[in-house]
Amino acid sequence: SQKATIKYFWVVAALILVQMLLGVVTAHYGVEGDGFYGIPLSDWLPYSVSRTWHIQMGLFWIATAWLAAGLFIGPLVSEHEPTGQRFGVNVLFLALLVVVVGSLAGQWLSVHNQMSDTTSFYFGHQGYEYVDLGRVWQIALFVGLLLWLVLMVRVLLPALRQTGEQKQLVTLLAVASTAIALFYGAGLTWGQHSHLSIVEYWRWWVVHLWVEGFFEVFATTVIAFFFMRLKLIRPGIAASAALLSATIFLSGGIIGTCHHLYFSGTPTVALAWGSVFSALEVVPLVLVGFEAMADLRRSRRTEWVQRYKWPIYFFVSVAFWNMIGAGLFGFMINPPIALYYMQGLNTTPVHGHAALFGVYGMLGIGLMLVCLRALIPGVEWKDGLLKFSFWSLNGGLMAMCVLSLLPVGLMQTWASVEHGYWYARSAEFMQTDVMQTLRWLRVPSDTVFFLGAVALVVFVAGLKTGHSFRRENNGN
Repeated sequence: SQKATIKYFWVVAALILVQMLLGVVTAHYGVEGDGFYGIPLSDWLPYSVSRTWHIQMGLFWIATAWLAAGLFIGPLVSEHEPTGQRFGVNVLFLALLVVVVGSLAGQWLSVHNQMSDTTSFYFGHQGYEYVDLGRVWQIALFVGLLLWLVLMVRVLLPALRQTGEQKQLVTLLAVASTAIALFYGAGLTWGQHSHLSIVEYWRWWVVHLWVEGFFEVFATTVIAFFFMRLKLIRPGIAASAALLSATIFLSGGIIGTCHHLYFSGTPTVALAWGSVFSALEVVPLVLVGFEAMADLRRSRRTEWVQRYKWPIYFFVSVAFWNMIGAGLFGFMINPPIALYYMQGLNTTPVHGHAALFGVYGMLGIGLMLVCLRALIPGVEWKDGLLKFSFWSLNGGLMAMCVLSLLPVGLMQTWASVEHGYWYARSAEFMQTDVMQTLRWLRVPSDTVFFLGAVALVVFVAGLKTGHSFRRENNGN
């Protein structure tokens, strides 16, 4: 069943490349309107579709990488391969492909007005960011997550029945897997004509609690287990560290969800508690940086651990972007008075890009590389492309935020405070020479970022063709 997960990673690599291309098109629409260097691309790929697909594919490839990592690590944890596990992994893969292709096609048809309103709700585009896919595809994805949970539980069950130091870590992994599968169900709680306040409440259960909460716990546990298997930390310490991280993330994150609900019909208490706990969320994100430095030191202890150098580097970059993207840029827009003027301006995609790709994207890449490294343990990798990819992705992402998105967002905030929110988003303001120049500054940073993604995809493809393996002196 572990070998069966490798096709998940081929799909992850393909989705990364397509998502980047859609991001290039979407960003370019901001300066040219409805064209792409003179090509009337919006006739076939409108902004609403390119932006929806850009976000949706990001969520799909990140989730696929994480789910595949869970399926891969399960037999390592229990040292047990249940009967039919490989078949279940293959069925889940086909189910995910159906959801991806079906939901993307439905969104295109919906935006092109090829569906009625009711049909669009069920098969097309719901119109709510991060849960754009139609209700039928949502239900199909939920069923897929439940199937993934069954596969995880049946492979972890023998380890849960055992006693020993690693039982706590296995229990935490099982709990996080259960939460990931079940909490997506919050996205099924509204109907086509539900009040927007109700929809927003449950939507943020999915976006904030499902992604930022329980996926974080799952990832922390998986990384701790990998380090334990590499004999870099003892099982007891790994379990304690994972449990502490989970407690810190969830204690601030659950109540911190209210910072999304300040102005969506909630009572004043949501504003009070949400702002306080959102501010406290910065603390654990900073503490993660210390753990990352410990990870870096561990990676240099032995020569054979150097084989996992670049996956560990991606884990370290997760801590950096946790502090900058989720911590600094998130805290910048989360206080109530700031969000009142900033919500929906370019300060939001600063946080979105730096936190979603910087944290969850880098983590997904790291997990993918760890699994691929473990699948082919006896062969040395050519790490030139990985080195280029790592620094290009991180450098390009930082340049994108600092040179373009952040200045545009701060200028919009000034315009919102001085003249009103309507003016900050108006064509009159956004099409000024200064704003156009700042948005064109995304070209060099986006190019570096995109080349880093291409290098990663080429490297992963090379693992299939053999071009990413280092040849020995005897030519083998």
